[in-house]
Amino acid sequence: MLFSSVIFVCAFFPLFFALYYLLPKRSLRNALLLVFSLIFYAWGRVVYLPLILLASLVGWGGGLAVGTFRDREKPGAARASLIVSVALLLGMLGVFKYAGFFVENLNLIAGLELPVPALELPIGISFYTFQILSYVADVYRGEVKAQKNPGIVMVYLCAFPQLIAGPVVRYRTVEEELTGREVSRDDVYAGLRRFVAGLGKKVLIANLAAAAADGIFGYEPSSCGVIASWIGALAYTIQIYFDFSGYSDMAIGMGRMMGFHYLENFNDPYTAVSVTDFWRRWHISMSSFFRDYVYIPMGGNRVSKPRWVFNIAVVWILTGLWHGAAWTFVLWGVYYGLLLVLEKLLWGKRLSEIPVLNRVYTLLIVVIGWVVFRSESLSYAMEMLRAMFGGYGLGQGTVTWSMILERSSVNGLFLLAMLAGIVLSTGISRRIAERSAALAPKGRAVFESAACVCSVLVFLLSVVSLAAGSYNPFIYFRF
Repeated sequence: MLFSSVIFVCAFFPLFFALYYLLPKRSLRNALLLVFSLIFYAWGRVVYLPLILLASLVGWGGGLAVGTFRDREKPGAARASLIVSVALLLGMLGVFKYAGFFVENLNLIAGLELPVPALELPIGISFYTFQILSYVADVYRGEVKAQKNPGIVMVYLCAFPQLIAGPVVRYRTVEEELTGREVSRDDVYAGLRRFVAGLGKKVLIANLAAAAADGIFGYEPSSCGVIASWIGALAYTIQIYFDFSGYSDMAIGMGRMMGFHYLENFNDPYTAVSVTDFWRRWHISMSSFFRDYVYIPMGGNRVSKPRWVFNIAVVWILTGLWHGAAWTFVLWGVYYGLLLVLEKLLWGKRLSEIPVLNRVYTLLIVVIGWVVFRSESLSYAMEMLRAMFGGYGLGQGTVTWSMILERSSVNGLFLLAMLAGIVLSTGISRRIAERSAALAPKGRAVFESAACVCSVLVFLLSVVSLAAGSYNPFIYFRF
Protein backbone atom coordinates (compact mmCIF):
# COMPACT_ATOMS: atom_id res chain seq x y z
CA MET A 1 0.00 0.00 0.00
CA LEU A 2 1.38 3.37 -1.01
CA PHE A 3 0.67 6.73 0.59
CA SER A 4 -0.08 7.95 -2.92
CA SER A 5 -2.90 5.50 -3.58
CA VAL A 6 -6.66 5.88 -3.52
CA ILE A 7 -7.07 3.07 -0.99
CA PHE A 8 -4.70 4.77 1.44
CA VAL A 9 -5.91 8.34 1.02
CA CYS A 10 -9.63 7.56 0.93
CA ALA A 11 -9.87 4.56 3.27
CA PHE A 12 -6.84 3.66 5.38
CA PHE A 13 -5.87 7.21 6.36
CA PRO A 14 -9.33 8.49 7.44
CA LEU A 15 -10.29 5.23 9.15
CA PHE A 16 -7.08 5.07 11.17
CA PHE A 17 -7.19 8.66 12.37
CA ALA A 18 -10.93 8.51 13.15
CA LEU A 19 -10.30 5.52 15.44
CA TYR A 20 -7.06 7.01 16.79
CA TYR A 21 -8.71 10.19 18.04
CA LEU A 22 -11.63 8.27 19.56
CA LEU A 23 -9.34 6.22 21.81
CA PRO A 24 -8.71 7.89 25.17
CA LYS A 25 -5.45 6.26 26.26
CA ARG A 26 -1.99 6.32 24.70
CA SER A 27 -1.59 2.58 25.28
CA LEU A 28 -4.71 1.93 23.19
CA ARG A 29 -3.51 4.35 20.54
CA ASN A 30 -0.16 2.54 20.41
CA ALA A 31 -1.96 -0.78 20.01
CA LEU A 32 -4.08 0.65 17.20
CA LEU A 33 -1.00 2.12 15.52
CA LEU A 34 0.80 -1.22 15.67
CA VAL A 35 -2.17 -3.17 14.28
CA PHE A 36 -2.72 -0.75 11.41
CA SER A 37 1.03 -0.62 10.70
CA LEU A 38 1.20 -4.40 10.40
CA ILE A 39 -1.83 -4.40 8.11
CA PHE A 40 -0.21 -1.63 6.06
CA TYR A 41 3.04 -3.60 5.70
CA ALA A 42 1.31 -6.90 4.98
CA TRP A 43 -0.91 -5.37 2.30
CA GLY A 44 1.67 -5.98 -0.43
CA ARG A 45 3.42 -9.18 0.67
CA VAL A 46 2.25 -10.70 3.95
CA VAL A 47 5.01 -13.31 3.67
CA TYR A 48 7.59 -10.74 4.80
CA LEU A 49 5.65 -9.61 7.84
CA PRO A 50 7.48 -12.08 10.14
CA LEU A 51 10.80 -10.56 9.03
CA ILE A 52 10.07 -7.09 10.39
CA LEU A 53 8.62 -8.63 13.57
CA LEU A 54 11.82 -10.63 13.94
CA ALA A 55 13.91 -7.49 13.45
CA SER A 56 11.85 -5.80 16.17
CA LEU A 57 12.41 -8.67 18.59
CA VAL A 58 16.14 -8.87 17.81
CA GLY A 59 16.43 -5.12 18.43
CA TRP A 60 14.37 -5.31 21.62
CA GLY A 61 16.30 -8.31 22.96
CA GLY A 62 19.65 -6.90 21.92
CA GLY A 63 18.90 -3.53 23.47
CA LEU A 64 17.71 -5.15 26.68
CA ALA A 65 20.83 -7.31 26.91
CA VAL A 66 23.15 -4.38 26.17
CA GLY A 67 21.38 -2.17 28.70
CA THR A 68 21.41 -4.85 31.41
CA PHE A 69 25.12 -5.52 31.03
CA ARG A 70 25.87 -1.79 30.99
CA ASP A 71 23.98 -1.32 34.24
CA ARG A 72 25.93 -4.20 35.76
CA GLU A 73 29.19 -2.63 34.55
CA LYS A 74 30.09 -5.53 32.30
CA PRO A 75 31.35 -3.73 29.17
CA GLY A 76 32.63 -6.90 27.51
CA ALA A 77 29.26 -8.60 27.68
CA ALA A 78 27.51 -5.41 26.56
CA ARG A 79 29.82 -5.18 23.55
CA ALA A 80 29.30 -8.86 22.73
CA SER A 81 25.52 -8.36 22.86
CA LEU A 82 25.85 -5.38 20.52
CA ILE A 83 27.96 -7.37 18.06
CA VAL A 84 25.51 -10.28 18.05
CA SER A 85 22.54 -7.95 17.50
CA VAL A 86 24.28 -6.08 14.67
CA ALA A 87 25.37 -9.34 13.06
CA LEU A 88 21.84 -10.76 13.13
CA LEU A 89 20.24 -7.59 11.76
CA LEU A 90 22.83 -7.00 9.05
CA GLY A 91 22.74 -10.72 8.27
CA MET A 92 19.02 -10.52 7.46
CA LEU A 93 19.61 -7.46 5.31
CA GLY A 94 22.57 -9.11 3.60
CA VAL A 95 20.74 -12.31 2.73
CA PHE A 96 17.77 -10.60 1.13
CA LYS A 97 19.51 -7.63 -0.46
CA TYR A 98 23.06 -8.68 -1.32
CA ALA A 99 23.22 -12.49 -1.58
CA GLY A 100 22.38 -12.56 -5.28
CA PHE A 101 24.78 -9.70 -6.06
CA PHE A 102 27.60 -11.43 -4.14
CA VAL A 103 27.12 -14.85 -5.75
CA GLU A 104 26.74 -13.36 -9.22
CA ASN A 105 30.05 -11.51 -8.93
CA LEU A 106 31.76 -14.47 -7.28
CA ASN A 107 30.77 -16.61 -10.27
CA LEU A 108 32.10 -13.94 -12.63
CA ILE A 109 35.43 -13.52 -10.84
CA ALA A 110 36.13 -17.14 -9.95
CA GLY A 111 34.55 -18.75 -13.02
CA LEU A 112 32.07 -20.69 -10.89
CA GLU A 113 28.50 -21.68 -11.65
CA LEU A 114 26.91 -21.36 -8.24
CA PRO A 115 23.13 -20.88 -8.29
CA VAL A 116 22.27 -17.20 -7.88
CA PRO A 117 19.65 -16.60 -5.16
CA ALA A 118 16.60 -14.84 -6.55
CA LEU A 119 15.08 -13.49 -3.35
CA GLU A 120 12.49 -10.76 -3.58
CA LEU A 121 13.58 -7.70 -1.63
CA PRO A 122 11.26 -7.06 1.35
CA ILE A 123 9.98 -3.51 1.04
CA GLY A 124 11.59 -0.99 3.37
CA ILE A 125 14.15 -3.45 4.77
CA SER A 126 17.05 -0.99 4.49
CA PHE A 127 15.10 1.70 6.35
CA TYR A 128 13.85 -0.40 9.22
CA THR A 129 17.15 -2.28 9.62
CA PHE A 130 19.06 0.97 10.04
CA GLN A 131 16.43 2.28 12.39
CA ILE A 132 16.58 -0.67 14.79
CA LEU A 133 20.39 -0.75 14.52
CA SER A 134 20.52 2.87 15.67
CA TYR A 135 18.40 1.97 18.71
CA VAL A 136 20.70 -0.86 19.86
CA ALA A 137 23.79 1.28 19.23
CA ASP A 138 22.36 4.19 21.22
CA VAL A 139 21.56 1.90 24.14
CA TYR A 140 25.18 0.71 24.04
CA ARG A 141 26.41 4.31 24.05
CA GLY A 142 24.15 5.14 26.97
CA GLU A 143 22.23 7.76 24.96
CA VAL A 144 18.88 6.04 25.54
CA LYS A 145 17.59 3.56 28.07
CA ALA A 146 16.74 0.06 26.96
CA GLN A 147 13.02 -0.37 26.48
CA LYS A 148 11.67 -3.32 28.48
CA ASN A 149 8.33 -3.45 26.68
CA PRO A 150 8.70 -5.23 23.29
CA GLY A 151 5.43 -3.69 22.12
CA ILE A 152 6.88 -0.19 22.40
CA VAL A 153 9.90 -1.22 20.31
CA MET A 154 7.54 -2.67 17.70
CA VAL A 155 5.53 0.55 17.58
CA TYR A 156 8.78 2.52 17.21
CA LEU A 157 10.03 0.38 14.34
CA CYS A 158 6.79 -0.51 12.57
CA ALA A 159 4.88 2.80 12.69
CA PHE A 160 3.53 3.02 9.14
CA PRO A 161 4.36 6.71 8.42
CA GLN A 162 8.12 6.06 8.28
CA LEU A 163 8.12 2.31 7.68
CA ILE A 164 8.75 1.88 3.96
CA ALA A 165 10.44 5.09 2.79
CA GLY A 166 11.89 6.78 5.85
CA PRO A 167 12.99 9.01 7.32
CA VAL A 168 15.19 6.84 9.52
CA VAL A 169 13.85 7.87 12.93
CA ARG A 170 16.20 7.65 15.92
CA TYR A 171 14.70 6.18 19.07
CA ARG A 172 15.90 9.13 21.12
CA THR A 173 13.84 11.44 18.88
CA VAL A 174 10.57 9.76 19.88
CA GLU A 175 11.51 8.02 23.14
CA GLU A 176 9.30 10.19 25.36
CA GLU A 177 6.53 10.52 22.79
CA LEU A 178 6.10 6.76 22.47
CA THR A 179 4.61 6.69 25.96
CA GLY A 180 3.84 10.33 26.82
CA ARG A 181 2.72 12.21 23.72
CA GLU A 182 -0.17 14.62 23.46
CA VAL A 183 -1.95 15.71 20.29
CA SER A 184 -3.20 19.27 20.02
CA ARG A 185 -5.53 20.81 17.47
CA ASP A 186 -2.51 22.68 16.05
CA ASP A 187 -0.67 19.35 15.63
CA VAL A 188 -3.55 17.92 13.63
CA TYR A 189 -3.87 21.00 11.44
CA ALA A 190 -0.13 21.36 10.80
CA GLY A 191 0.31 17.64 10.22
CA LEU A 192 -2.58 17.43 7.80
CA ARG A 193 -1.26 20.36 5.77
CA ARG A 194 2.19 18.77 5.68
CA PHE A 195 0.71 15.47 4.51
CA VAL A 196 -1.22 17.18 1.72
CA ALA A 197 1.89 19.11 0.64
CA GLY A 198 3.82 15.83 0.41
CA LEU A 199 1.01 14.15 -1.49
CA GLY A 200 0.98 17.02 -3.98
CA LYS A 201 4.75 16.81 -4.41
CA LYS A 202 4.51 13.12 -5.17
CA VAL A 203 1.39 13.02 -7.36
CA LEU A 204 1.40 16.38 -9.15
CA ILE A 205 5.14 16.84 -9.69
CA ALA A 206 7.16 13.65 -9.16
CA ASN A 207 4.79 11.33 -11.04
CA LEU A 208 4.63 13.59 -14.10
CA ALA A 209 8.42 13.92 -14.12
CA ALA A 210 8.71 10.14 -13.65
CA ALA A 211 6.69 9.37 -16.77
CA ALA A 212 9.17 11.36 -18.87
CA ALA A 213 12.27 10.09 -17.06
CA ASP A 214 11.23 6.44 -17.28
CA GLY A 215 10.23 6.84 -20.89
CA ILE A 216 13.53 8.38 -21.95
CA PHE A 217 15.67 6.02 -19.85
CA GLY A 218 13.88 3.18 -21.61
CA TYR A 219 15.58 4.08 -24.90
CA GLU A 220 19.14 3.51 -26.02
CA PRO A 221 21.17 6.68 -25.30
CA SER A 222 22.38 6.77 -28.89
CA SER A 223 18.77 7.24 -29.97
CA CYS A 224 18.11 9.93 -27.37
CA GLY A 225 20.82 12.36 -28.36
CA VAL A 226 21.71 15.48 -26.43
CA ILE A 227 18.25 17.07 -26.05
CA ALA A 228 16.22 14.03 -24.98
CA SER A 229 18.97 12.74 -22.68
CA TRP A 230 19.15 16.06 -20.83
CA ILE A 231 15.38 16.17 -20.52
CA GLY A 232 15.43 12.65 -19.08
CA ALA A 233 18.22 13.51 -16.64
CA LEU A 234 16.53 16.70 -15.45
CA ALA A 235 13.16 14.96 -15.19
CA TYR A 236 14.70 12.30 -12.94
CA THR A 237 16.41 15.02 -10.90
CA ILE A 238 13.01 16.54 -10.19
CA GLN A 239 11.31 13.16 -9.77
CA ILE A 240 13.60 11.72 -7.13
CA TYR A 241 13.62 14.89 -5.02
CA PHE A 242 9.88 15.49 -5.04
CA ASP A 243 9.12 11.79 -4.67
CA PHE A 244 11.50 11.30 -1.75
CA SER A 245 10.84 14.62 -0.02
CA GLY A 246 7.11 14.17 -0.68
CA TYR A 247 7.13 10.83 1.14
CA SER A 248 9.12 12.41 3.97
CA ASP A 249 6.60 15.25 4.18
CA MET A 250 3.74 12.78 4.36
CA ALA A 251 5.53 10.77 7.05
CA ILE A 252 6.35 13.86 9.11
CA GLY A 253 2.80 15.14 8.70
CA MET A 254 1.14 11.89 9.78
CA GLY A 255 3.57 11.57 12.68
CA ARG A 256 2.65 15.08 13.80
CA MET A 257 -1.04 14.17 13.64
CA MET A 258 -0.28 11.33 16.08
CA GLY A 259 1.84 13.48 18.40
CA PHE A 260 5.27 12.46 17.07
CA HIS A 261 7.77 15.09 16.00
CA TYR A 262 10.01 13.47 13.40
CA LEU A 263 13.08 15.43 12.36
CA GLU A 264 13.33 17.06 8.94
CA ASN A 265 14.81 14.89 6.21
CA PHE A 266 15.40 17.47 3.46
CA ASN A 267 16.50 21.09 3.57
CA ASP A 268 16.25 22.53 0.05
CA PRO A 269 19.16 20.41 -1.26
CA TYR A 270 19.10 21.86 -4.77
CA THR A 271 20.10 25.24 -3.33
CA ALA A 272 23.38 23.74 -2.06
CA VAL A 273 26.63 25.58 -2.84
CA SER A 274 28.88 22.50 -2.76
CA VAL A 275 28.71 18.71 -2.73
CA THR A 276 29.44 18.81 0.99
CA ASP A 277 26.56 21.21 1.49
CA PHE A 278 24.28 19.05 -0.65
CA TRP A 279 24.82 16.05 1.60
CA ARG A 280 24.02 18.13 4.66
CA ARG A 281 20.64 18.85 3.07
CA TRP A 282 19.70 15.63 1.23
CA HIS A 283 18.17 12.62 3.05
CA ILE A 284 19.50 13.94 6.33
CA SER A 285 18.46 10.91 8.36
CA MET A 286 20.51 8.54 6.19
CA SER A 287 23.53 10.85 5.97
CA SER A 288 23.55 11.38 9.73
CA PHE A 289 23.28 7.61 10.29
CA PHE A 290 26.47 6.94 8.34
CA ARG A 291 28.16 9.91 10.01
CA ASP A 292 27.27 8.89 13.57
CA TYR A 293 27.52 5.10 13.34
CA VAL A 294 30.25 4.54 10.74
CA TYR A 295 32.32 7.65 9.98
CA ILE A 296 32.85 9.03 13.50
CA PRO A 297 33.50 5.60 15.11
CA MET A 298 36.19 5.04 12.46
CA GLY A 299 37.87 8.28 13.53
CA GLY A 300 36.08 10.76 11.27
CA ASN A 301 38.43 13.57 10.28
CA ARG A 302 40.43 13.41 13.53
CA VAL A 303 42.97 11.09 11.95
CA SER A 304 45.83 11.28 9.46
CA LYS A 305 44.99 12.42 5.96
CA PRO A 306 45.38 8.94 4.36
CA ARG A 307 43.18 7.41 7.06
CA TRP A 308 40.59 10.16 6.56
CA VAL A 309 40.47 9.40 2.82
CA PHE A 310 40.03 5.72 3.71
CA ASN A 311 37.18 6.56 6.08
CA ILE A 312 35.44 8.61 3.39
CA ALA A 313 35.88 5.77 0.89
CA VAL A 314 34.38 3.18 3.24
CA VAL A 315 31.42 5.39 4.15
CA TRP A 316 30.55 6.22 0.56
CA ILE A 317 30.93 2.70 -0.79
CA LEU A 318 28.57 1.58 1.97
CA THR A 319 26.24 4.48 1.19
CA GLY A 320 26.12 3.40 -2.44
CA LEU A 321 25.46 -0.23 -1.53
CA TRP A 322 22.75 0.79 0.93
CA HIS A 323 20.77 2.14 -1.99
CA GLY A 324 20.98 -1.09 -3.95
CA ALA A 325 23.00 -4.17 -4.81
CA ALA A 326 24.41 -3.04 -8.15
CA TRP A 327 27.69 -1.63 -9.45
CA THR A 328 25.93 1.56 -10.52
CA PHE A 329 25.25 2.32 -6.86
CA VAL A 330 28.85 1.50 -5.92
CA LEU A 331 30.11 3.86 -8.64
CA TRP A 332 27.65 6.51 -7.45
CA GLY A 333 29.03 6.21 -3.93
CA VAL A 334 32.66 6.32 -5.11
CA TYR A 335 31.81 9.35 -7.29
CA TYR A 336 30.54 11.34 -4.31
CA GLY A 337 33.27 10.15 -2.00
CA LEU A 338 35.93 11.28 -4.47
CA LEU A 339 34.27 14.66 -4.96
CA LEU A 340 34.02 15.25 -1.21
CA VAL A 341 37.72 14.51 -0.81
CA LEU A 342 38.67 16.76 -3.72
CA GLU A 343 36.48 19.59 -2.43
CA LYS A 344 38.11 19.37 0.97
CA LEU A 345 41.68 19.19 -0.33
CA LEU A 346 41.63 21.29 -3.49
CA TRP A 347 38.87 23.61 -4.64
CA GLY A 348 36.22 23.73 -1.91
CA LYS A 349 37.38 26.93 -0.19
CA ARG A 350 37.92 28.80 -3.44
CA LEU A 351 34.58 27.62 -4.81
CA SER A 352 32.71 28.97 -1.78
CA GLU A 353 33.83 32.47 -2.74
CA ILE A 354 32.13 32.36 -6.18
CA PRO A 355 28.38 32.82 -5.48
CA VAL A 356 26.73 31.74 -8.74
CA LEU A 357 29.29 29.28 -10.06
CA ASN A 358 29.20 27.19 -6.89
CA ARG A 359 25.48 26.52 -7.32
CA VAL A 360 25.83 25.69 -11.01
CA TYR A 361 28.76 23.39 -10.24
CA THR A 362 26.80 21.58 -7.50
CA LEU A 363 23.69 21.10 -9.63
CA LEU A 364 25.75 19.74 -12.53
CA ILE A 365 27.49 17.29 -10.20
CA VAL A 366 24.13 16.19 -8.76
CA VAL A 367 22.46 15.71 -12.16
CA ILE A 368 25.37 13.59 -13.40
CA GLY A 369 25.19 11.57 -10.20
CA TRP A 370 21.48 10.91 -10.67
CA VAL A 371 22.12 9.59 -14.18
CA VAL A 372 24.49 6.98 -12.75
CA PHE A 373 22.05 6.27 -9.91
CA ARG A 374 19.09 5.80 -12.29
CA SER A 375 20.86 3.68 -14.92
CA GLU A 376 20.36 -0.08 -14.98
CA SER A 377 24.03 -0.78 -15.75
CA LEU A 378 27.41 0.92 -15.80
CA SER A 379 27.55 0.73 -19.59
CA TYR A 380 24.16 2.40 -19.91
CA ALA A 381 25.22 5.15 -17.49
CA MET A 382 28.35 5.88 -19.52
CA GLU A 383 26.40 5.90 -22.76
CA MET A 384 23.76 8.22 -21.31
CA LEU A 385 26.43 10.66 -20.14
CA ARG A 386 28.02 10.50 -23.58
CA ALA A 387 24.66 11.37 -25.14
CA MET A 388 24.18 14.28 -22.71
CA PHE A 389 27.48 15.81 -23.70
CA GLY A 390 26.93 15.59 -27.44
CA GLY A 391 28.45 12.22 -28.27
CA TYR A 392 25.43 11.21 -30.36
CA GLY A 393 24.30 14.61 -31.61
CA LEU A 394 20.51 14.83 -31.76
CA GLY A 395 20.26 11.05 -31.88
CA GLN A 396 21.19 8.23 -34.21
CA GLY A 397 19.10 5.57 -35.92
CA THR A 398 15.48 5.53 -37.00
CA VAL A 399 14.11 6.76 -33.67
CA THR A 400 14.33 10.55 -33.49
CA TRP A 401 14.46 12.58 -30.30
CA SER A 402 11.12 14.19 -31.13
CA MET A 403 9.53 10.73 -31.26
CA ILE A 404 11.12 9.88 -27.93
CA LEU A 405 9.77 13.02 -26.29
CA GLU A 406 6.28 12.39 -27.62
CA ARG A 407 6.22 8.78 -26.40
CA SER A 408 7.70 9.78 -23.00
CA SER A 409 4.81 12.08 -22.05
CA VAL A 410 6.86 15.24 -22.54
CA ASN A 411 3.85 17.49 -22.89
CA GLY A 412 2.28 20.59 -21.40
CA LEU A 413 1.53 18.95 -18.03
CA PHE A 414 5.11 17.71 -17.81
CA LEU A 415 6.46 21.18 -18.51
CA LEU A 416 4.13 22.66 -15.89
CA ALA A 417 5.27 20.07 -13.33
CA MET A 418 8.92 20.75 -14.13
CA LEU A 419 8.38 24.50 -13.77
CA ALA A 420 6.67 23.98 -10.41
CA GLY A 421 9.47 21.66 -9.34
CA ILE A 422 12.17 24.15 -10.28
CA VAL A 423 10.44 27.01 -8.47
CA LEU A 424 9.80 24.96 -5.32
CA SER A 425 13.40 23.66 -5.37
CA THR A 426 14.62 27.20 -4.72
CA GLY A 427 13.37 27.10 -1.12
CA ILE A 428 10.55 29.55 -1.78
CA SER A 429 8.12 27.62 0.45
CA ARG A 430 10.39 27.94 3.47
CA ARG A 431 10.94 31.64 2.88
CA ILE A 432 7.20 32.28 2.54
CA ALA A 433 6.55 30.39 5.79
CA GLU A 434 9.25 32.37 7.60
CA ARG A 435 7.85 35.69 6.40
CA SER A 436 4.27 34.72 7.24
CA ALA A 437 5.31 33.97 10.81
CA ALA A 438 6.48 37.59 11.14
CA LEU A 439 3.18 39.03 9.92
CA ALA A 440 0.74 40.85 12.17
CA PRO A 441 -2.18 38.70 13.42
CA LYS A 442 -4.56 39.98 10.73
CA GLY A 443 -2.06 39.39 7.94
CA ARG A 444 -1.23 35.95 9.32
CA ALA A 445 -4.93 35.05 9.35
CA VAL A 446 -5.24 36.00 5.68
CA PHE A 447 -2.15 33.95 4.85
CA GLU A 448 -3.47 30.93 6.75
CA SER A 449 -6.79 31.14 4.94
CA ALA A 450 -5.05 31.26 1.58
CA ALA A 451 -2.78 28.35 2.57
CA CYS A 452 -5.83 26.33 3.61
CA VAL A 453 -7.52 26.94 0.25
CA CYS A 454 -4.33 25.91 -1.56
CA SER A 455 -4.11 22.72 0.53
CA VAL A 456 -7.70 21.77 -0.33
CA LEU A 457 -7.03 22.40 -4.02
CA VAL A 458 -3.80 20.35 -3.98
CA PHE A 459 -5.58 17.50 -2.21
CA LEU A 460 -8.48 17.45 -4.67
CA LEU A 461 -6.18 17.57 -7.69
CA SER A 462 -4.05 14.75 -6.23
CA VAL A 463 -7.04 12.51 -5.54
CA VAL A 464 -8.48 13.16 -9.01
CA SER A 465 -5.12 12.30 -10.55
CA LEU A 466 -4.88 9.07 -8.55
CA ALA A 467 -8.47 8.10 -9.29
CA ALA A 468 -7.81 8.63 -13.01
CA GLY A 469 -5.07 5.98 -12.85
CA SER A 470 -2.18 8.33 -13.60
CA TYR A 471 1.40 7.03 -13.62
CA ASN A 472 2.34 6.35 -9.99
CA PRO A 473 5.69 4.54 -9.61
CA PHE A 474 7.26 3.60 -6.28
CA ILE A 475 11.05 4.05 -6.47
CA TYR A 476 11.86 2.58 -3.03
CA PHE A 477 11.38 -1.07 -3.90
CA ARG A 478 15.16 -1.23 -4.40
CA PHE A 479 15.79 0.06 -0.87
